[in-house]
Amino acid sequence: MSFGKNNLSKQLLFVVGIAFILLFISLGAILPRLLIPVAEANIYSYLSEPLKIYDIDVDNKLLNTEIAYLYVSDDLVTTSDNIEDVIKFDNIKKILSKMNKSYGKFIYNHKTYYYYTLKINKITKIAISDDSYINRTKTSILSAIFPLVLGTFLLIGLMLVFWSSIVVRKIEKLKNKIDNIDNLDYNHKVDFNTDDEIRSLALAIEDMRISLISQEEYRNQMYQNISHDFKTPLTVIKSYIEAVDDGVEDASVAFKTIKEQTEKLEQKVHSLLYLNKLDYLKNSKNFTTELIDMYKLINQEVEKFKFYRKNIKFEVSCDKKLKFYGSNENWETILDNLLSNFMRYTHTTIKITARQNKLILYNDGDKIALDLLDGIFTPFRKGIKGEFGLGLSIVKKTLNLMDYDITIRNERKGVSFIITSKKRIRK
Repeated sequence: MSFGKNNLSKQLLFVVGIAFILLFISLGAILPRLLIPVAEANIYSYLSEPLKIYDIDVDNKLLNTEIAYLYVSDDLVTTSDNIEDVIKFDNIKKILSKMNKSYGKFIYNHKTYYYYTLKINKITKIAISDDSYINRTKTSILSAIFPLVLGTFLLIGLMLVFWSSIVVRKIEKLKNKIDNIDNLDYNHKVDFNTDDEIRSLALAIEDMRISLISQEEYRNQMYQNISHDFKTPLTVIKSYIEAVDDGVEDASVAFKTIKEQTEKLEQKVHSLLYLNKLDYLKNSKNFTTELIDMYKLINQEVEKFKFYRKNIKFEVSCDKKLKFYGSNENWETILDNLLSNFMRYTHTTIKITARQNKLILYNDGDKIALDLLDGIFTPFRKGIKGEFGLGLSIVKKTLNLMDYDITIRNERKGVSFIITSKKRIRK
């Protein structure tokens, strides 16, 4: 069952209403009870003052009608003329029996009475009054407090309502911003002048929006680059098949080219799948590392690549007992991609230097342009000589998976790829 949307303004008005009810209960029921001790202290003072006068004319009709007086001497009791206006009684001794302290109160005929006694020599003077003074005192105090408290509460309530309306408008703006987060025509400007949590939230949403736009642009660009990278070998394969069908190309030559392009395409698919595998392993708790014999692995890679270009000289400096964290498969993938990259750009020399906590691969090829260094590890980002690829992206992600990092530095002649570990590498 739905009762409609209960927005923040309604919620605040409901809270203010509940607060008003609690205020009225407090002022009407609780506060009067709290005022009773104060009022009683006042009435005892009020009753005691006349008794300090040595002689009171109990027959004086001008006496305060709220207070009655009694003189008690032995068995003789003298009362003021207004005694029956203050208290109705049948037996004066019954009343006196209730006043067994120096001052206090008692209930008689369902009414409360207050008294104060003063004994001088053998005469006991008693002042007695009903609760009219108490009620009047409470009423006067409440009359003074109630308008002040009510006015203050009303002012606070109005301030809360005004403040809440501002907050609600801000939240509505944030909601509209989120609803239109992919709408480029919407005014996404953050115009909150107050530097508070809502403004921080608005700025965070704006950062998220910009990030989403950037990711979308990157994703679209990557799809275009992937399409281009996969389309080229497919186009070559298709062209050679048509050429053989038309009889303008020898089948053996076409077969050789198709095989080469198919291997390239297979390698691209393999790299893309491996990249996705790295994303899965990054979020998986099953990935573990072990100590790898880096000296052995580097020499195996050098043996593998030294025949690709016989004019390239390899220089290796590595401790035979050096160990790196990771797995043979991951490090082989890293070195394969880096050395494959070096094969395209090295002039004459590749140097590999491995020591505790660092692995440096250097080639004496051309320096990398500064505008290409930023984002060079991004998948399918256009790189050197306008080429696309996943190799360096795979290197970066694989190293991050094993808690390593890689940086590229242009040397005076050539380029160095520097791999560093956040863990302690043992010899």
